[in-house]
Amino acid sequence: MFYFDPTYLLLIPGILLALWAQSKVQITFNKYSRVPANSGASAATVARSILDYNGLSDVPVEMVRGHLTDHYDPSAKVLRLSESVYNSSSIAAIGVAAHEAGHAIQHQVDYVPLKVRSMLVPVAQLGSNASWFLILLGIIMANQTMAQFGVILFSAAVLFQLVTLPVEYNASSRALVVLEGGGYLARDEVGGAKKVLNAAALTYLAAAIVGILQLVRLLILTRMYGGNDD
Repeated sequence: MFYFDPTYLLLIPGILLALWAQSKVQITFNKYSRVPANSGASAATVARSILDYNGLSDVPVEMVRGHLTDHYDPSAKVLRLSESVYNSSSIAAIGVAAHEAGHAIQHQVDYVPLKVRSMLVPVAQLGSNASWFLILLGIIMANQTMAQFGVILFSAAVLFQLVTLPVEYNASSRALVVLEGGGYLARDEVGGAKKVLNAAALTYLAAAIVGILQLVRLLILTRMYGGNDD
């Protein structure tokens, strides 16, 4: 017999927000990826210049396969730009490159939220992978302690998403200041880069909201079906 879990309804607002955020970042990036910056500099060149200016000449700028797979790897101290960004001189690409350089600067100055996020990576990965198994097993066995431990592990993944928010917004803030102050983008072009970075940040916000709603749902499920250990 078909059974509908009403707790899924809790996720609908977050899922809708996540879908809208993904659509917005694609539309905004595509729009400004067709607008070349007056400077004519490529995103890789801009990233290299920002890094060098901030004493990070030892951080290489590499190309990585994929679309919007740009990231700064603090463990390897490498800034990687996607194929659609690396050689592009568009406002969108330069904005993304400056954002990733912002993460490298955060690493250099020991930005606390970035350090906390890095420390949370192992436990967040464990929480993402093991929590569902423990919760499901706890519910099946009517073992509330096991189910609650799974929820605790999942909450670590949610905490990671929450800590990610200030890291991302701060990197974007640093990027916008550098882009205008360093003359990489004209003042009217910075507005376009800001829209791209704000759209990208919205995806992290949506992910955090979905994580929180999922956590609430799991708390309800473990109370309803987790049984007790008395």
